[in-house]
Amino acid sequence: MAELLKLNVQERTKLGKGPNRRLRAAGMVPGIYYNAKGANLPVQVELVPLEKAYAQVGNSQVFELVIEKDGKTETMPALLWRIRNEPILGFPEHVDFFGVDLDSEIKVSVPFELVGSAPGEKAGGTLQVLRDTVEVVCKPMSIPETITIDISGLEIMDSVHLEDINFPEGVVPTFEENYAVITVAPKAEESEAEEGEEEAAEETAEATEE
Repeated sequence: MAELLKLNVQERTKLGKGPNRRLRAAGMVPGIYYNAKGANLPVQVELVPLEKAYAQVGNSQVFELVIEKDGKTETMPALLWRIRNEPILGFPEHVDFFGVDLDSEIKVSVPFELVGSAPGEKAGGTLQVLRDTVEVVCKPMSIPETITIDISGLEIMDSVHLEDINFPEGVVPTFEENYAVITVAPKAEESEAEEGEEEAAEETAEATEE
């Protein structure tokens, strides 16, 4: 198993808006660590290491959370579950960590990554990304960084549906319907022309009925 990123956090003993404001002013971010059994522990983490960790693992890659509590440290596999950003300046103001059981499957969202170049786009069509993430079920260490979609064969009016995508072994998408993820829409003038032809056909049909 590859060496995992480590992020140090400390137990947060002073709770509430006032202490949290003082933490942020000191370059710290308040947060909560939730373990796999549902228990939680208030924690605090330095802003810069948190930002660096998020840039590397995002929301879906396992890392080692080193928790300092009562003069001892405990290392737990975890995910950066949620980061809430300050609405104006955009810096992290709260973070939720989620402890995982490496032997149990979990449900996470993984981003798509497009590779190749669509001939339909070169022909004047518009490549439309309808979904940029997919929810999958797998064990924590099997979570892929991205799900790759090859668009090199897409012509105008072609689409890629979820069932067309190759998922890594042990990674199963969750869905109720086989929805489209990528499509190449026709040129605007072509779409307008088609709409005009449809309207003309409808008017002709109505006139014939009369």
